Order: sequence, then C-alpha cells, then structure tokens
Amino acid sequence: TIADAKRGDIGNTASRYAKAFFEDLGFDSLTVAPYMGRDSIEPFLAFQDKFTILLGLTSNPGAADYEMLPMANGKYLYETVLETAVQYENAQQLMFVVGATQAAAIKSIRKIVPERFLLVPGVGAQGGSLSDVCAAGLNKQIGLLVNSSRGIIYADASKDFAKYANAEAAKLQTQMAAILAAHKLLN
Repeated sequence: TIADAKRGDIGNTASRYAKAFFEDLGFDSLTVAPYMGRDSIEPFLAFQDKFTILLGLTSNPGAADYEMLPMANGKYLYETVLETAVQYENAQQLMFVVGATQAAAIKSIRKIVPERFLLVPGVGAQGGSLSDVCAAGLNKQIGLLVNSSRGIIYADASKDFAKYANAEAAKLQTQMAAILAAHKLLN
C-alpha cells in the first residue's frame, strides 16, 4: 500500500510521521518531499521492509518552479536531488516519483537511478502517455508503478460510474500487459 502523503519535515517530526504511517497505519510505502534534506528523509528509511517514495520530477505544471531549475553544475535541481538521495543510509529502500507528463526526462532519470522503481502518476487525466513512459523508463525488473487515478475514477459521472471505471482500469492493464510482452518482460 502507498500513502500518498508527501510528508517533509525536520528529523523529529519526520520520525513521528514515519512511525504513524508505517507502524500505526500499516502502510508499505509513503511519498516524501525531499527539499528539507537528508535529516527529513532518513527517519523513513530506518523502517526495514518499507519504501520511501521521494518526489523527483512531478507531473504538475509547478514542477518547473523548483524541480526544473538549472543548477550551476548544469544539471536540474531534480537530478541533484536524485543523485544526493541515492547516497543516503538505507537508500535501497528509496523509490522515486516521476510524473508521466515528464516522459522526455525519464530516460535521463534512468541514468541516475537505473535499478530503482519509479512511481509514475499522470497517465490519463493529466495527459501522460503510458507508451512514452514505458519506452523511456522500463528496466530489467520492469521498474515502473504506473498510476492513473482520475482517468479511472472519473471515467464516467453516471450511476454506472463503477462499470466505466472498471473498463478504464482493464484497458490500462491490457495496454501495460501488451507493452511488457513486447519487451519480453511478461511471461
């Protein structure tokens, strides 16, 4: 299970959030904002068998405000965040959020985090392309958790919305299965 909570606070508060989400609420993973640095992330990484999903390059237009800022070293801020985060203690428990609307950047992100899972929201209502995301982001372990929320739950507004949501989810699953089969990643 994923708690899409986007936590990000100083160490003591981060420790309390980690305990609440991982122990008290029983989530397997949690999204976390990276911009307060190592001491705001490592309390989450201290929980064995749990994953911390760090915001990398998000799907919203505001990603350009900070995440896409060019740094003095010629890289974007999100690239520096990813490079720094993989150096943290227990960094093997990190995954990264990369929006489906940022498919062009996923190939360069894969160079920084080649074996990490990417949580990829934004397919569907936000306009992200499943085929573009997979072309740029699949790795030998598949490596993508593709999410479409609004594209599924708002597929229809009638009293039959559940039927349409089910059909939309099945359509996305079929598309993903075809892509995985084409890449010989599905038995």
